[in-house]
Amino acid sequence: MHYGGDYNPEQWPEEVWHDDVRLMREAGVNLVSLGIFAWARIQPDEHSFDFGWLDRVIDLLHENGIAVDLATSTASPPAWAVESYPGILPEDENGARYWPGSRQHYAPSSPDYRRLAARLVTALAERYHAHPAVVMWHVNNEYGCHVHYDYSDNAAVAFRVWLQRRYGTIDALNTAWGTMFWSQAYGSFEQIVPPRKAPYSHNPGGLLDFKRFTSDTLLELFTMERDIIKATGARQPVTTNFMGAFPPADYWRWAPELDVISDDNYFDPNDPQSFRGAAFTRDLMRSLKPGTPWILMEQSSSAVNWRPTNAPKAPGQLAALSMQAVGRGADGILFFQWRQSRRGSEKFHSAMLPQAGTGTRTWREVVSLGGELAALPELPSGTDGGSGARVALVFDWENWWAVSSPDHPVALDYASLVQRWHAAFHWQNIAVDLVQATHDLGGYDLVVLAHSYLLTDAGAATLSAYVRAGGRLLVTAFSDVVDGSDAFRDGGFQVGLREVLGVTVEEFGALVPPVAAAVSNSAGEVHSTGAAAAQPGQDHADLDAPFGRIRGEYLAEELAVLDPAVEVIARFADGRTEGMPALTALASTPAGPRSTPARPRSTPAGGEALYLATVPDDDGMLAVTRWVAERSGVEPVLHTPSEWVEVARRGDVLTLINHGPETVVVPVEGTDLLTGDPVAGVTLERFGWALLRTDHAVAPPRAAAGAEGNLS
Repeated sequence: MHYGGDYNPEQWPEEVWHDDVRLMREAGVNLVSLGIFAWARIQPDEHSFDFGWLDRVIDLLHENGIAVDLATSTASPPAWAVESYPGILPEDENGARYWPGSRQHYAPSSPDYRRLAARLVTALAERYHAHPAVVMWHVNNEYGCHVHYDYSDNAAVAFRVWLQRRYGTIDALNTAWGTMFWSQAYGSFEQIVPPRKAPYSHNPGGLLDFKRFTSDTLLELFTMERDIIKATGARQPVTTNFMGAFPPADYWRWAPELDVISDDNYFDPNDPQSFRGAAFTRDLMRSLKPGTPWILMEQSSSAVNWRPTNAPKAPGQLAALSMQAVGRGADGILFFQWRQSRRGSEKFHSAMLPQAGTGTRTWREVVSLGGELAALPELPSGTDGGSGARVALVFDWENWWAVSSPDHPVALDYASLVQRWHAAFHWQNIAVDLVQATHDLGGYDLVVLAHSYLLTDAGAATLSAYVRAGGRLLVTAFSDVVDGSDAFRDGGFQVGLREVLGVTVEEFGALVPPVAAAVSNSAGEVHSTGAAAAQPGQDHADLDAPFGRIRGEYLAEELAVLDPAVEVIARFADGRTEGMPALTALASTPAGPRSTPARPRSTPAGGEALYLATVPDDDGMLAVTRWVAERSGVEPVLHTPSEWVEVARRGDVLTLINHGPETVVVPVEGTDLLTGDPVAGVTLERFGWALLRTDHAVAPPRAAAGAEGNLS
């Protein structure tokens, strides 16, 4: 198990380094990320390099048994680079430059930036590729974090090249974008500019392609540096740090290019439910590269510095959130950063070694966690380290980009809604994998397609085949509306999945958004809708279902039933759609031989596709997911007596964590991984955790306690 954090010795006098290493050994640190923002220190001017200090640091770490994740230092260009090549600076949609004085001030498409970065990476890789301390390469840092999109002339040139590769001819682009609308037709690729400041809404197809281009352009930077490193003969794995569900970068496309997935995650201690969002991120990282352990590259030891209010982690929370990552597939627990900075923008950001010193609670918890991680045996990984998930939740970046465009029936926060669906399963300790619609879905008993407005033909075909092969598919409101170009298909809505759903939407039935829902207007300004009761119109739609009455929000779609075999399971109980179908199901007869699933299904052949015509509130999502899981034969990893107790499976290892305020006793048997002792029942205090090796393949019968609850 890797343990450590970002180490920035260039910020400190050399005499401090020896104290750092001594304390790292005390804390159990065995891996540090080195040189992430050291470009100016390594290359003081365009024509010279200074590697002497870096040689000494790496050698010192190696002598003390501490391995190095060596960064390429390209995340923040030095002042001399901007002075000599001002064209490397990015621009916003208004044409204003992002100036130096912070970080990440480079245009990803800039030829000068790429040339300078390539020279630096070449020098680093040639010098250190065979150093025994270097066990991994860390390319750049948090791509796109601060400059989500660049609209500079460099971006315009690269965007045109990207579009020409994608479409071949300008006529094909005009057709895909529908540019006859508003007289937007282009005569050549040279006429196209990025979606800069405009009088009103941009072309949706153009917006979508610009976001695709941006993700691909950032990925080009990564692969450029990776290939330089590999060309020197380096055999270490190469990574770059992801940022959870991060809008500008489609990590599904990135994941195959990384040797190992790494992630930066900063949950908010002021939000008692944020551990559920953290679990979503862990599951996403695990799902991006199935069968390969990932690394939690950054987290805070306590408070951060960049929120309006920056709460410290509560006693024990540092270990609880770290073990959550371990339980969901991580083989490394790292922090930002090792020693707290005394100067600069992040001096109030906590660190493993706090400014307040080694007499602090944070330091004691850092040392304790290091010892506990070191005591763990090797954990399951690869094919034997799966989550055991029989539920798949579709999460798609291209749909996210399309949903976030303006001019829709209602503004939906796609990522937030998908995380709410995940949280509903998480509350029940039902394991979930994140997938794309085009993935092999054969091993899942249930697939949830949540608010997938954009659904490609390939995705629709894969999902339809999954249903016909015996799978159960739950499709939720505002799904299968447009194709991959953000255009309506011939024949109405739900065209891609119509044969398996047997229904189609005739009106989307927008409702007044819930209280405090944020929407953006055509000027890009974000505002709160305020209290629903203060606005005209319908703010929700109740529906009656076998699992009780639930509240629907955002949309109350008007469904037309096309197939007489469709079963109407629930109807709207009030509002303008009163009496209309709200939840439908259509059974599917298997067509042809069934593919061999990755895991044997617990349900018999013969699939089913369900459609839910609204967005349930939190309690409604809990009710729907519980009902559809039971209908699919899906069991929790373990039933627990409290909704605050989280359980995750990693092969034959169970991780149990109590995120709640009260001590909880969990009835489970196994072997404690730290002590090797047999366990019959686990007592977990607040933020207590346990790792057990167990032979239990399924959960025991549901306990009476914890059968009901509220997600909020």
